[in-house]
Amino acid sequence: MKIDIKKINKVYLAGVGGIGLSAIAYYFLSKEKIVVGSDIEESEITRLLIEKGMDISFKQKESNIKDDIDLFVYSSALPDDHPEILKAKELKIPALSYFDFLGWLSTQYKTIAVTGTNGKTSTTAMLGLMLEKAGLDPTVIVGSLVPQWNSNFRLGESDILVVEACEWQAHMLKIDPDIIVLTNIAEDHLDFYKDLDDIKKHFQKFVNKLPLKDGLLIKNNDDEDSDDIKFSGTTLTFGKDSKADCYWQDLNIAEGKQSFTVHKSDEEMSKVELSVPGEYNIYNTLATMVAASTLGVNKHQMWNALSEFSGTWRRFELVGKMKSNFVVSDYAHHPESINMLLRATKDFYPDKKIIAVFQPHHHNRTKTLLDEFAKAFYLADQVIISEVYHVSGREDKKMEKVSGQDIVDKMHHNKKYFAPEFKDIKNIIKDINPVDSVVLFIGAGDIDNLAREIID
Repeated sequence: MKIDIKKINKVYLAGVGGIGLSAIAYYFLSKEKIVVGSDIEESEITRLLIEKGMDISFKQKESNIKDDIDLFVYSSALPDDHPEILKAKELKIPALSYFDFLGWLSTQYKTIAVTGTNGKTSTTAMLGLMLEKAGLDPTVIVGSLVPQWNSNFRLGESDILVVEACEWQAHMLKIDPDIIVLTNIAEDHLDFYKDLDDIKKHFQKFVNKLPLKDGLLIKNNDDEDSDDIKFSGTTLTFGKDSKADCYWQDLNIAEGKQSFTVHKSDEEMSKVELSVPGEYNIYNTLATMVAASTLGVNKHQMWNALSEFSGTWRRFELVGKMKSNFVVSDYAHHPESINMLLRATKDFYPDKKIIAVFQPHHHNRTKTLLDEFAKAFYLADQVIISEVYHVSGREDKKMEKVSGQDIVDKMHHNKKYFAPEFKDIKNIIKDINPVDSVVLFIGAGDIDNLAREIID
């Protein structure tokens, strides 16, 4: 579908509380369009949009859709028979899914797509901030709120777009990339993909969309599954040692910071200090630096951006304290990312006990990765597992019998608990009565609400 932004006056966004579609709301608001929309519940995201002047209905019904709407954009999580979608079709309003719109937008820019199973959000945010610091004025769409922008969107005036390219249902294939940053590949979304090989085939299809002459693939040299992804044009790698084009040395972790030296082609590129934990964030940093260097960003501009990077919303976010305990919220919802999160917590807080509170996200993921989830929490001192978060529009009824209890039953852990509801979690934490510990609230559902509720 061809879109002429100049001819669009009013836009309707169905499911605007989602982190992706909310970025499109900011895009149109920044273009001074009339932006209205709907969602099923209020959230921090909808609150911020309302503050920006957006009119949001929290009842999704066909009467919301009027014939003065020029463009209807909807969340891909909504079913085909959603009343607003049906009404838009009836009124013959041009309609696009979020990912279709993102695909169109990518054709309007030189697009840097950050994709992979884990690390997309932090890498996208880091890169956007780095290019901003260098004066390259990018437009950025990221899957979390970035404190420096108080948003998940930044409108730039240049021809550069940095976008988080989600692999759910292979939606990254909608995007036309000029540069792809591939963070890593792991089994996930097995309600859509057949297996790991199928996941890799789809990532390869995405890489094949790169222009042969001017395209660039940047990938993780230490990730075995990423190694299978090939590009006939230019490929640059990042990793732990000199086998990669860009690598790090001399890692030191102390006083809530990690510092290391980054090398490129055996020459020192920059010394880096991060206030966010985890080896995975070192990988994210190197991926960012490789991408930025190809656009002419110098090491001083990189250092400035990274030294100010404090993470994003729900990515190892210190939300406050509960008595003497640190309360951290993190979006991790895959076994691999949970394991890395716990390692990162141990690195930054070696003398503190860790209480991990996990809300499984999506029944299919929980079922297909059940054994992996059961093994992921061995670094936690105590583990509380809640009931599985139901992802509206993305669930398979055949899988809904799986429970958080199934994870607990499979865990070989001395201190494990099943807490079906948030009130049960609060009671267990009260009984544990942690002191000088880190209480980690983990998951992509609404567990973050509880993290903010229990702080002093």
